[in-house]
Amino acid sequence: MGVSSTPRQWQSECGDLFGTGGGVTPNRYVNEFHLRLTIKKCNLSHYSISVKVFMNHPQLFKSLMATGICTFEVIRRVGQLKVITSVERIKALGNGKDIPSIDTKIGLAARKYLMTDVCHFVLLIDDLEQNRRNQAPLVFNRYRTALDTVLNTLRHRASVHFLVNMLEAYYFADAQAINAVLGTSLSDHGSDVEAIRNPKSDLRQIHPSFDVINDGGRILNQIDIEHVLSRPDVCASLRTLFAWCVKVLERYSDYDCTDFDNKYELHNGKLSEVTRTQLDNL
Repeated sequence: MGVSSTPRQWQSECGDLFGTGGGVTPNRYVNEFHLRLTIKKCNLSHYSISVKVFMNHPQLFKSLMATGICTFEVIRRVGQLKVITSVERIKALGNGKDIPSIDTKIGLAARKYLMTDVCHFVLLIDDLEQNRRNQAPLVFNRYRTALDTVLNTLRHRASVHFLVNMLEAYYFADAQAINAVLGTSLSDHGSDVEAIRNPKSDLRQIHPSFDVINDGGRILNQIDIEHVLSRPDVCASLRTLFAWCVKVLERYSDYDCTDFDNKYELHNGKLSEVTRTQLDNL
């Protein structure tokens, strides 16, 4: 499938920018990645798809990279945004008025990237910790509003997703990956790993010397996302993230994504009630 707009048309679709001050949660970060999907056939001829992603480790996407048409690399980190609870402020944001300056910066970074190529995309991925679970719609709306306001008609090429409660939760859905790195003898978590309250703490209780970066990176190198998503009744948020990526591949490349539909249980599997609406906007 191709892209209908020309590069000049994409450039003319960007909206106006505006903003005031805003809040960032100290020492919490949303991490930005660059996902590059090289498309062999496109009606714009030899363009490539690139996606900026906000999260920790690109190895999470290695099953997509295995297709040979995409790669992931880290770009940068930005502060995790606080939820806006003021009714008046929410109404103003809903009308696209006076978004906080930090939100504008996120939107500007996304727009700059989208403008460099008609097949570029942006993902913003945040941890949704236990104490923020009931605020998921508000967190989503703040990020989504930041992107929508700045990107205007380019907004369908940007997407917001959550890791619940955090990246480390998904390790427990593929215990073999943990065992291979830490020398443990765990079995796969019996229920939905997105309900684990503090997976980092659990890992340190199991293995006191567990290191988030070094050991976590090695576990991600081992983890089988197809196995993690093989149960259709769990991992709704992670599945929705991968569903969005697959839809990008389906629309903008000739790659046959049928296997992904089956491996990730995209047709029958549970999806996030908060982020799934974006699947219809590509």
